[in-house]
Amino acid sequence: MTELAVDPLDVLRLRTSAKWRTYPGDVLPMFVAEMDYPLAPPVARAMIERIEASDVGYVSGPGPVGPAFAGFAQRRWNWEVDPEDVRTTTDVSVAIVETLRQVLEPGDEVIITPPVYPPFFDLPLEAGGKVREVPLLQDDAGWSLDLDGLETAFSGGARALLLCNPHNPLGLVHPKETLDAVARLAAKYGATVVSDEIHAPLVYSPETFTPFLSVSEEARTHGVCVTAASKGWNIAGSKCALMIASTPETRLLLDEMPEEVGFRTSILGLHGTAAAYADGEEWLDGVLAVLASNRELLRELLAAELPGVGYRMPDASYLAWLDMRALGWGTDPGEYALEKARVALEPGLKFGTAGAGHVRLNFGCAPEVLEEAIHRLSAARS
Repeated sequence: MTELAVDPLDVLRLRTSAKWRTYPGDVLPMFVAEMDYPLAPPVARAMIERIEASDVGYVSGPGPVGPAFAGFAQRRWNWEVDPEDVRTTTDVSVAIVETLRQVLEPGDEVIITPPVYPPFFDLPLEAGGKVREVPLLQDDAGWSLDLDGLETAFSGGARALLLCNPHNPLGLVHPKETLDAVARLAAKYGATVVSDEIHAPLVYSPETFTPFLSVSEEARTHGVCVTAASKGWNIAGSKCALMIASTPETRLLLDEMPEEVGFRTSILGLHGTAAAYADGEEWLDGVLAVLASNRELLRELLAAELPGVGYRMPDASYLAWLDMRALGWGTDPGEYALEKARVALEPGLKFGTAGAGHVRLNFGCAPEVLEEAIHRLSAARS
């Protein structure tokens, strides 16, 4: 396992990504889903080797990504993937849109399950469909998919489900039995499940994660997996995402996409992605160790300094869903936090109406930065 050392803030602020360019230098950026850790050495080497070889043209196909991902999926989740079933494109949002375009007629409904990753509200529209919201259920045990609500939507004509697995912003890892029930519903109503599994490498206990296509023959017949190394290895700007199908019916969906969908893949991203899956697990395990410590540190800091804030430690990723309503900071507490504490958080309302009074906080940073952020928020209480 690689031990990670995070660069100080003055070095991080030299980066040119949106995380470090959206707000002035006195703001702690805890909003967008981008980690602060140094790039995994195998990923960096793979990209540098392509540059040194002047190899920055168009991709010739998935190449090494299929075998690399198949090996990773087998080791990490005991999921058997045929490397020939792996295709690539620019990013997961494009993969979602292009897959939905293959299964929708204009105006068909696509189910989403808020609170959920904000682009999910727009991607079905880009594909020519309409959004049908089936909010997650919440009780003392946590969050879960509303299976009865999903069946009502499918029986009412919804043609697809956009599944977030694991679920952003909650870090929810859907149980296998729940996914099996979703697959049975999709089969019953002839619908398609597009499973966004971009956060899967960041599950703290990998054995608890179930890839949707591994659940059953019904899941494989009615499902397409879209994923990327971009979250697990922090390479979102490298632009390479995966689309995986495992039956003749779903392979046809990928085969019928325009050829340019694959050509949009970055050749640097493709080789970086292959290196991440093939040689980046030691680094990934180091990241998970740091994140596991940070999610616990966040719990301790909130209990000590903001005891009214609701927080359930996520089972995946580095994103915390915080219920700030007890602070009286309004429906958009992120606005108050930015103005009064100079901490940039992702507004909860972006994730759906259930996000009123909530924010999403990124704890993929140095512990000292996380501590400073909570200190600032505590000091900003009126």
